[in-house]
Amino acid sequence: MNSQPNSRPVIAIVGGGPAGLMAAETLAAMRTATHAFDIHVYDAMASSGRKFLLAGRGGMNITHAEPYEQFVTRYGARAAQLRPMLDAFGPDAVRAWVHGLGVETFVGTSRRVFPTEMKAAPLLRAWLHRLREGGVHLHQRHRWTGWHEGALRFDTPAGETLVNADAVILALGGASWARLGSDGTWVPLLRERGIDVAPLQPSNCGFDVGWSEHFASRYAGQPLTTVAATWTDSAGQRVRRQGQFVVTATGVEGSLIYAMSAPVRDTIAAHGSAVVELDLLPDLSLQRVLDEVTKPRGSRSMASHLQGRLHVKGVKAGLLHECLSREAYHDPAQLAAGLKALPLTLRAPRPLDEAISSAGGVAFEALDGTMLRALPGVFVAGEMVDWEAPTGGYLLTACLASGVAAGRDVAQWLGHRITL
Repeated sequence: MNSQPNSRPVIAIVGGGPAGLMAAETLAAMRTATHAFDIHVYDAMASSGRKFLLAGRGGMNITHAEPYEQFVTRYGARAAQLRPMLDAFGPDAVRAWVHGLGVETFVGTSRRVFPTEMKAAPLLRAWLHRLREGGVHLHQRHRWTGWHEGALRFDTPAGETLVNADAVILALGGASWARLGSDGTWVPLLRERGIDVAPLQPSNCGFDVGWSEHFASRYAGQPLTTVAATWTDSAGQRVRRQGQFVVTATGVEGSLIYAMSAPVRDTIAAHGSAVVELDLLPDLSLQRVLDEVTKPRGSRSMASHLQGRLHVKGVKAGLLHECLSREAYHDPAQLAAGLKALPLTLRAPRPLDEAISSAGGVAFEALDGTMLRALPGVFVAGEMVDWEAPTGGYLLTACLASGVAAGRDVAQWLGHRITL
């Protein structure tokens, strides 16, 4: 801790992603003449917000514009713990904050919210500029390696550096996309201090299926559009959602697969595999499909018949051969049922480093607000806490909201200590 008498308190924020930067902004806005403090953000990478930039490469999804009560449910088992943070800084606040940085937004047909230019870089540049103008000190290439006699230890290009701070916010991310800084190396450092950390697992990830060599070589990289999937969620309820995904060399990935990743991952962990049902013709009823399948086909093959009557071809036709037995494929009733509810067995999630995000992390039960009970003065924010959410703006919104919460908690904690 900073032991200099009558000096301004020092706040060290470790991690320059959305949660850490938002904590810094929150604190900078709360400084007063009587409660002044120095804010330092330390990041292992050469520049801040690396994962933020990459996530926005294909279109920066900021938040979601669905009704708030529905929005909150997207956080599943941890919705109750995140609710106070989201109430204080939710989707509307995120949009207002973006507008305050001079970036306009729009709501897409899916109700996802994007910057008008669909890019993350202008937003991040404006954000970092405002932080610097607000007196926040940004330190790059500082990789946190733990503590030494109460001081934070960092590996830097100049060697090891020790930093004394009056309050610390850890916003170190999960363990997906390690090359961008979120590598999970903080887990043993906190466990050594008695912090309960749930194992990090892939979230919003693809899955291995175990395709035949013929199917994989022919269809890897092919998209399946206008399909629906049905699966069982963590509450045991059947969920059906329409969307799209991509066949990979080993299995499947894409937005529709990511939506089911949490319950499917947990089912695989418990039972060794998980079965989802694919509706290859979601706009047609089972009876309509059966009627078309059973129409006379003359000398045409079943594949030609399906293409002519139902426009089933390419990767969809390949999936039927891959997932149905020969007998089922040539039985009209079983074939029609397969077209509407094709059983696809998912055998393993893809590795954590390939996932968009991670589940697991610091248990909420180890926290008092955002402060670690076992380490007074050390706060946590963002993806390193044990919650997860689907893609669609939910991840970023919760990271920002938790950064706001951590910043406010630190200011309150320091104010109380100064008063004492």
